Amino acid sequence: MPNQLKPSVCIDAVFENVPLGDAVKSVADAGIKAFEFWCWWEKNLDELIQHRDANGMSISACCTKFISLVDPEKRSEYLAGLEASIAAAKQLDCPVLISQVGDFRPGVSRQEQHQSLIDGLKAAAPMLEAAGVTLVIEPLNELVDHAGYYLVRSDEAFEIIDAVNSSRVKVVFDIYHQQISEGHVIHNLMQNIDKIGHFHAAGNPGRHELTVGELNYEQIFAAIQSSEYDGYVGLEYWPKHDPNEGLRDVARWFTAVS
Repeated sequence: MPNQLKPSVCIDAVFENVPLGDAVKSVADAGIKAFEFWCWWEKNLDELIQHRDANGMSISACCTKFISLVDPEKRSEYLAGLEASIAAAKQLDCPVLISQVGDFRPGVSRQEQHQSLIDGLKAAAPMLEAAGVTLVIEPLNELVDHAGYYLVRSDEAFEIIDAVNSSRVKVVFDIYHQQISEGHVIHNLMQNIDKIGHFHAAGNPGRHELTVGELNYEQIFAAIQSSEYDGYVGLEYWPKHDPNEGLRDVARWFTAVS
């Protein structure tokens, strides 16, 4: 039997500048049972837990510290940040940490930076395996949102995951970013579904609601649901219209797909 898709809402995007308690309650009121956010170190963890529990929610993901993985001289700093992030994730009962990898280093070969990524993640893997937390590296588009970022395409991300060879190091496949970077999203994600630990979704162009733009999310979600993927699909977008109404629409959409 296929898994039921599990939506999660990135409150820092969908409810940007909304008080934490109001944002979490709005997600719950939309019928969605999980939320995520970016920087745990900018939030009160006890308050997060309080609002999570008061609304019967789960926390699906948050970020680790934004320290470059493509620069070996930053590796110790990255691992120290990851250690602190794992502790926060355990406190929050959060299963996934999202990691950006840093900007491309001019004057350094791409192969050298690729290897630094592998080496850094190999060093991180035992910490993650011991904690039971999954780290997901994030390819981002450089054409619209993240000029100069190192990791742009999912194929390189999957190559890195293969080289690291840990069940606790995977990819966050952001459907919005990968539509811009490479397209062919259903084929690419289905061919590598076992290496994906989290999804992000937004409409393209504009990074707004999933119901607008060129991406056929009904078909994309049906494909994911047909696989053995059992993680979350994070809704990470900036709404153009009433966010509460938009989330209710998406919640019904997930129910229909499932």
